[in-house]
Order: sequence, then C-alpha cells, then structure tokens
Amino acid sequence: MNSVSTTPSAQYRLTIRVKLDDDQGLLARLTGAIGEAGGVVGAVDLVEAGAGHTLRDIVVDAAGQAHWEEILAAIGAVGGVEVIDTTDRTFQLHLGGKIEQHNRHPLETRDDLSMVYTPGVARVCLAIAGEPEKAFQYTIKRNTVAVVSDGTAVLGLGDIGPAAAMPVMEGKCCLFKEFAGVDAFPICLDTKDTDEIVRAIEAIAPTFGGINLEDISAPRCFEIEERLERELEIPVFHDDQHGTAVVVMAALLNAAKLTGRALDELQVLIVGLGAAGIAVTRILLEAGVRNIVGADSRGAMHVARADYLDGSMPPSKRWFAEITNHARRTGTPAELLEGADLLIGLSGAHALPAAALGAMKEDAMVFAMANPNPEVDPEEAAPYVRIMATGRSDYPNQINNVLCFPGIFRGALDVRAPAITEEMKMAAARAISGIVEERELREDYIIPSVFNREVAPAVAAAVAEQARASGLALAGLQVGFAQGDTASPNHPSLPHREEHAHRDGPRGDGARGDGSRGDGAHGDGEARGTPLRAGG
Repeated sequence: MNSVSTTPSAQYRLTIRVKLDDDQGLLARLTGAIGEAGGVVGAVDLVEAGAGHTLRDIVVDAAGQAHWEEILAAIGAVGGVEVIDTTDRTFQLHLGGKIEQHNRHPLETRDDLSMVYTPGVARVCLAIAGEPEKAFQYTIKRNTVAVVSDGTAVLGLGDIGPAAAMPVMEGKCCLFKEFAGVDAFPICLDTKDTDEIVRAIEAIAPTFGGINLEDISAPRCFEIEERLERELEIPVFHDDQHGTAVVVMAALLNAAKLTGRALDELQVLIVGLGAAGIAVTRILLEAGVRNIVGADSRGAMHVARADYLDGSMPPSKRWFAEITNHARRTGTPAELLEGADLLIGLSGAHALPAAALGAMKEDAMVFAMANPNPEVDPEEAAPYVRIMATGRSDYPNQINNVLCFPGIFRGALDVRAPAITEEMKMAAARAISGIVEERELREDYIIPSVFNREVAPAVAAAVAEQARASGLALAGLQVGFAQGDTASPNHPSLPHREEHAHRDGPRGDGARGDGSRGDGAHGDGEARGTPLRAGG
C-alpha cells in the first residue's frame, strides 16, 4: 500500500468527476458510500445538467493512493453513477512549478527602458562597483535568499537527486514569500562533492542576501555549513538542523511551562542523531538542559562505544558522545526511555513500540517528528503521554520549520546580520513560544499554527533585536533599503512596502493549533476544466 497515513488528508485529495442519473437521493447515497469507504467529502460542484443526468465534481480527501482505489470501487458499486475521470489535486498544483518572477516596476515606455536597462542602469552599476555595499540597496540582494540542495536527504525520501528535489525547494521558496515577504530561489546542484558544493555556493553568493541549505545529507551538511559560515559575509542557515531545533525548543518551553517542569531538571532522550538531532542537542544545552541521552541505529551513544574507541564514529557524533550520557547508559531506544521526561524523535517511522512509553515519568512529553510517519503513532501513544507533538499537519502540535525560517531570515536580512548565532536562534524560539499566551496553553496547543500571521514578524523582530544587542547588525533599522523606505508601523523590524501590507492582519488561526487552514474544501481555488491525471 502506498499510503503514508491512516487519516484522510489534503495531500491525497482527489477530484472525482461523476455522471449521475436523475434519481432523487442518488447524490446522498453516493456521498454516503464515499464516507463508508473512509473518504472525506469536501466540495460537491455541479459541472453540467443534461437530460436525464447531471455531471458533478466531488472533492474527496483520502489516506493514500491505495485508498483511492477503495473509494472508486465504492462509488462504482452505487447504481446510476459512472466515474468519468479523476484529478490528483497535488499534481495539478505543481503543474509548471509553483513560483515565477514578477517585475516590481512597469516597463511601458522608452523612458522606463532607459532607467531599468541601458543606458541608465550603467550609473547604478558604477555606484556599486565603487561601493560594493550598495548592492544591498540597489539590487535584489537585500531581500533574496538561495535555497540550496543536492537532493541527498529530501524529506523522508532519501537521496533522490537534484531534479527530484526541485518541488520541495520550490515549496520552500513559496513559504519564504508567503510568510515573510522574502524572495527565495531554488538552486539544486548536480554534485555530492563537498568541495564542489562549497565552491558553487561561494560563486553565486554575490546575488543573495542569505543562504538556506536544505536536504543535504549528514555528515557533509555540517562541513558545508561550517565552511560557508567562515567564507561568506551573509547568513548561512541549514534549516534541517537549526529550523527544527528552534521549533522544538519553542514547543518545549511551553510544554515545560504547562507541566510545571524546569529545563535543567529534565531527563531527555533523543532518538536519531543526524543533522537535526545534533542541532536540537546544541539548543537544548544552550537553554540549560543537562541530562541528555541519545541513540542512533546502533543504540545508546557514549564514549565507551566501540565506534567511538576505534575512531570510526563521525565527528558530530563524537561531540555528542562527549557532551551527553555521562552515566554511559546502554541499550535500545525503548530501553533508554525509563525515567525520561521527554522523548524527541528525529529518526524514522515506528522506531519505538508505544507500550515502551509507559516507562517514562508521569506527564510524559513526546515529540515524534519523523515524516511522514512518526516514531510512534499519536493514537497509540495517547494512554502513556500528556503532551504529544509531531511533524504532521493533520495532528495537533505540529512542529514545523515554517514557524522559524521565514522570520529568522527576515530579521537577519533587515539588519544585515552576517551570521545567525545560537543566541539569535534562542531569541527566535522564545518569540515562537510567546505567541501562545499562557491562558491559551493546553495539551493540544503548545505551539502556534503555521498559519498564525503573528509568528514571522515576532521572530523577525526578536532576531533583529538580538543581532543589534550582539553587535552583529551591520546597519540600522532601515538597513539595505533604499532611501525613502520606512519601517512598518506594526512591526519595526519589517520594511514597510506594498507587498507586506496584507500580512499585518489578524491571526486567522482560530487558536486551532492544528496546522490547517480551516478554510474548508471551497478554499482551494481549483480551476475547472479538462481533468488532469497524475503525471499527465
């Protein structure tokens, strides 16, 4: 079965065009059959009414591709109904890519042309040649980030290559623009060589105000980021590491508050010690957490383990072994759960049996973030834990990097910070956690919705302020923006430009905390017309 979920969701949304005989009650029987097959009916639209029949489009959320076949079989069993065609809504959304370039100024006259291009542009070029810092003022550099990947660690899909990674990187660029007004462009490199990746990014860096590294496998990702941080004078941020760490910390701050725990007294187990696991450990230590044990595919990590002693353990894991598990506990992740307050899963699907959670302390907290299937299913974990968080949008408490990276880059770009420091990451985590007011905290709402429009401005402001406090703001409030731009009256760290005006509205998340739009099946903006099959 190709399904990655037991719960119907929009990722497997199907538009089914059906022909129905004129029979009173037939539509109700049809939707009932879909529901009995486990599908969730959204919109039902009339396409055509003819003599003796109607043509309708029915939008159905399913749990996977195999589930589609079950739903279609159920429809076929209803007399007087014929399936005409089906449309995979996710493939339809990706037709032609998800981003495009737009000009900021009209180009309608010779005068426009003479300023936008030659001869007028030459004077701007000479100004930048004489004073390179002016590139931040007179080019896209001031507001543009490169989203760079080699396609070696894409989502839970692994090494699928640069071309196949493009839809994810395009999606990342959509999020940058939507939530923080940052222009981002996907760069997928056809090389796995660390030196070549570093050289390529160094070569394109003059175009960009920041570099977002994405889906590059460990341990190469550590070296690539460290080298670029040394060589470049713009922020470099590996979101798989630090974005995850920031949002985990934000969730933990609120979970600890809700359960009455102090961070320095927590017993934490981290399962999965790749890029995200190491970064989460760093931010936990920065926040004062001291009792951490980690496990990878070989079990508990410690300095007496064979691969540490023989020198074959990667440097990032050696660091982890030296800084954690001072008692040298051994065993599997399930065995290491005894006495833990918090489980942080950054590994793979079903890495732990749910019953093992019973060994954790009372009011246990579990952040199971493997995607698309978590380390333990929330339904199975429910009897053992008080607070459950996942990386999934169809469960409460979604730990999603989109809460972090748009705002953190917005803040860094606004003050032209040359780097994103640990202190700036902590400031971002506190800003995210602070969006959920203490009176709102509950077990299923410890982290704001990804659609909460207060998050990115709050993160941007906190990051910008921390950069100023640390002496890393290379310019003042209006850094990098042309003379005449003004600060946003609502969010001083954000420049006030027309493109941002619509982002200062209400939260719009209804405090649902579930990561969903809450706009129903009618908010999808589907273009009607000839149905399109997946991959076609």
